[in-house]
Amino acid sequence: MTAEMRNSKDYPVEHGPRQGETIIFLHGGNMAGWTWDLQVEAMPDRHLLTPDLPGYGRNTHEVWPGIAEAADRIAALIRSHSIGGRAHIVGLSLGGLVAIELIRRHPTLAYTCTISGSPLLGYTRWERMVIGAQVPLWHRRWYWIAQSRPFNIPAEDRELFVQTASSPQPLTNTLLFRELGVRALPAEPFSFTGPVLAVAAEHDTPSVRRSFDPLRKCLPQLRTWVAPGMHHAWSAENPELFARMVATHADTGQWPQD
Repeated sequence: MTAEMRNSKDYPVEHGPRQGETIIFLHGGNMAGWTWDLQVEAMPDRHLLTPDLPGYGRNTHEVWPGIAEAADRIAALIRSHSIGGRAHIVGLSLGGLVAIELIRRHPTLAYTCTISGSPLLGYTRWERMVIGAQVPLWHRRWYWIAQSRPFNIPAEDRELFVQTASSPQPLTNTLLFRELGVRALPAEPFSFTGPVLAVAAEHDTPSVRRSFDPLRKCLPQLRTWVAPGMHHAWSAENPELFARMVATHADTGQWPQD
């Protein structure tokens, strides 16, 4: 993140040359598009989009509208900003839930889909108890100051991280938690036929891996992978590996590399 980027609302949505195939990155809850900056730096020759989801970043004036509406808005962005009106979809955590809904609702807009750390079936009962107790704290700066080290946020970016994470409206936090509490995947297969990769960090919560088998019923082509030694926000923990995974899956439809 450059010194000029003092506010998450200053971070551009579009990066790199308008050539090749677009990759769009969807951020996690309480975050914003700037959190993909390390991937942007690692992929200078790619056309990338890093939007803020509704209710986050430059969109904190509105409340979270739900995963379906968020997916529809990202679909509109792909149509208007991607090369050729299609993109490779990448989502972390909440961004992964939006990504899966996007390829379900708008299958022709995606080449491939890569998600990591996404509890597609919602939280386990234990997670709902633990996370639910923390939701009222999500708009408090001190809470995110304490979280900045476990999230492996560089010292120069910690103030921006805290500002970004504490900015969403309390109602956004409540609505998102309710939506993620208990979820179900559709019973019928998706029409999307492109490559799909679902990843769990080794230290992710159980709700991530338990989504794999139900997701495969919707997307038989699904490939899964556990990122060894990684934690939930591993796009910051090992940005080079994350970028290599994204690029390889976009280019070949394969990961891990054989």
